[in-house]
Amino acid sequence: MDTPALEARQITKYFDDPVRVQVLHGITFALGRGEFAAVVGKSGCGKSTLLYILSTMDTVYEGDLLIDGVFMRDKKEAELARVRNEQIGFVFQFHYLLNEFSVLRNVMLPGEKLGKLSSQEIEHRAYEKLKILGIESEALKKPNQLSGGQKQRVAIARALINDPLIIMGDEPTGNLDKKNGEVVFDIFKELAETYHQALLIVTHDPEFAAKTHRIIEMEDGRISNGIALSAGQ
Repeated sequence: MDTPALEARQITKYFDDPVRVQVLHGITFALGRGEFAAVVGKSGCGKSTLLYILSTMDTVYEGDLLIDGVFMRDKKEAELARVRNEQIGFVFQFHYLLNEFSVLRNVMLPGEKLGKLSSQEIEHRAYEKLKILGIESEALKKPNQLSGGQKQRVAIARALINDPLIIMGDEPTGNLDKKNGEVVFDIFKELAETYHQALLIVTHDPEFAAKTHRIIEMEDGRISNGIALSAGQ
């Protein structure tokens, strides 16, 4: 069996403000390559806290996180920053595009930061990602010239620029109308099934979640359904 793209083992998290409160209780699951999973649950159940840990942004937790079979626990911040840039692509509810740069340059930025390819190669790759998303004709526009749905597609292209192992999303369709939400869903599905990328998407949209490969349901800091223990289940 392939090494899971991501594996959480007994992830437990406390907040100490002002009293000690446990917000995650022994979260254990794995995400396979090419698997498209939705994380669902009521507000305050721990979804975003979990995503923050799984994305290596939050390092104060108990348990273990493995990305591509590698333990993240004892890595220094510079190493974690490289993992985030190279192996994880992020898509948020708000696109966070920089209006002073063109669409093309926005997509190129994480590739430039990673520094593995020449500017020409990164630019070529950025055009390819925009083409996959059907918006290569908008490449030289500024983000503020685009519709909301187009902006979110640019944000997805940016997340893809370094060919990450995992795409993580926090309510990526939360600001979109139904039609654009369906477009984004179809893009994610294609990324999983055609490009074999793992996707872990936090969503409040039950229709979105129902069409994914697997639903990971959370309640009070725990996984409440029994189908999230291992990749491929």
